[in-house]
Amino acid sequence: MNTLTPAEKAAGWTRAFDGKTLNGWRGVGMAGIPKGHWTVENGTIRVIPSDQVPLGPDGKPLPGGDLMIDKPYRDFELSLEWKIPPLGNSGVKYNVSEDVSTARGGHGALGFEYQIIDDIGHPQVSYEEINTTGSLYALIPPPHPEGKVLHPVGEWNHSRIVFQGMHGEHWLNGEKLLEFELETPQMDSLIAASKYHTIPNFGKKKTGYIVLQDHASGAWFRNIKIRSLAEE
Repeated sequence: MNTLTPAEKAAGWTRAFDGKTLNGWRGVGMAGIPKGHWTVENGTIRVIPSDQVPLGPDGKPLPGGDLMIDKPYRDFELSLEWKIPPLGNSGVKYNVSEDVSTARGGHGALGFEYQIIDDIGHPQVSYEEINTTGSLYALIPPPHPEGKVLHPVGEWNHSRIVFQGMHGEHWLNGEKLLEFELETPQMDSLIAASKYHTIPNFGKKKTGYIVLQDHASGAWFRNIKIRSLAEE
């Protein structure tokens, strides 16, 4: 776990998580890690559920924030494993501008999101397929449930994101769920009709950050690997 094979090393993969520390990570808009919200647990990165976050001197939960790899990427392939609890809701964000994300005063990343959620139990997915696991959140849905291999909550799933040139792909447990092309009429219209339409240059390709979402329900991540790709 959290290691690279000789073949992966030869192919250019590197570990984004060493399995023991959060070295190479920091909070969005922060110099360090959001205290009380992220920890390393049994070889995983764990985001702490909101009801378990410690209280500060003012008696309120310590302020949180998303966690990002402290190195921007433009063209990359990302591989990771994750699991969530019942009613879990999380995500992996990419093409993230830190400046745009923090302009409104928060520490949540604004970018494309590979959605991770309890497809069966979470009420958010009952009315919008664009919010189900593997979707390009709020923009492009994955296949219907019968076309998706998703392991139950509490079990590990493997996800892969490919982002090269104007092309993006979402994969789940070895199956490609969706693909998209940036700066096309179709993609521009999807963004214009979405919650992202007011965010400056949201759909433009960036040298941006890759981020794990700090959400109320908690989640676990491991075997986080990345390799840079040549721009198409």
